[in-house]
Amino acid sequence: MRFITIDSIDDERVAAYTNLTEMQLRNRLEPAKGLFIAESPKVIDRALAAGREPISLLVEEPWIHGMADEFTFIDEHWGPDVPVYVATPEQLRGLTGYRLHRGALSAMRRWPLPSVEEVCRGASRVAVMENIVDHTNVGALMRSAAALDVDAVLVTPSCGDPLYRRAARVSMGTVFQVPWTRIGGGDREDRRAWPWRGLEELRALGFTTVAMALTDDSISMDELVRRLNNGRTEPDHIEKLALIFGTEGDGLSRHTIANADLTVKIPMSHDVDSLNVAASSAVAFWATRRKN
Repeated sequence: MRFITIDSIDDERVAAYTNLTEMQLRNRLEPAKGLFIAESPKVIDRALAAGREPISLLVEEPWIHGMADEFTFIDEHWGPDVPVYVATPEQLRGLTGYRLHRGALSAMRRWPLPSVEEVCRGASRVAVMENIVDHTNVGALMRSAAALDVDAVLVTPSCGDPLYRRAARVSMGTVFQVPWTRIGGGDREDRRAWPWRGLEELRALGFTTVAMALTDDSISMDELVRRLNNGRTEPDHIEKLALIFGTEGDGLSRHTIANADLTVKIPMSHDVDSLNVAASSAVAFWATRRKN
């Protein structure tokens, strides 16, 4: 590693951490791949373990000794020339919106996302995030998916970026462990590709598509679980499941609900109309684990 002490957070060498928006990181620095920012040693560890390439690190001086293992790993896998910019805690506290968690950031190179078919190969249970824009919810869903053995996560064109700094941190780095990709085209490039072609693609891969929504014709979560765990010869048996979760507030689009194979609800009590998507996804992931 090359350790470089900076005198000011205005140093151009740390512009990726201080001056560039998430969209600029993705598109301006290197349009073909772009960068993302991993925050905290745990997130950085999981990104490195997944083979994500570090471009540089920005570390608070008191954390240098505690990150010796990460530095050694980077030296062994990417060579000794990756720069570590060292700043004081006071300098980094001056970054608007960058209140560091555990004293370290790393700028890392994005990678080409795989196809939906590649991500779903061998999967029996996947989650789809439709237009979820709160990065805390994106990260929380990814963390629940990892904890509860969901095979893959698919992200619609208008959904928030799972590699956004806060989303990756809330996920505790599981965004680098759970296979995921975009479905229905790239970022906002083809709005008609989801839900119509996206749902068709999932069906072609053998998935029963399930819209998580409170509608008059919704079946209960218990009924969905029954169909997952009954015999494979039963006419209503579900072998491969795609659970679709909607955006905050409005929920799933009417087109998604109308075109999904099933609509499923989590029954509510005490006049509560719905659960937050982070909570509802965790409940659904737990309930739909295979009993056998």
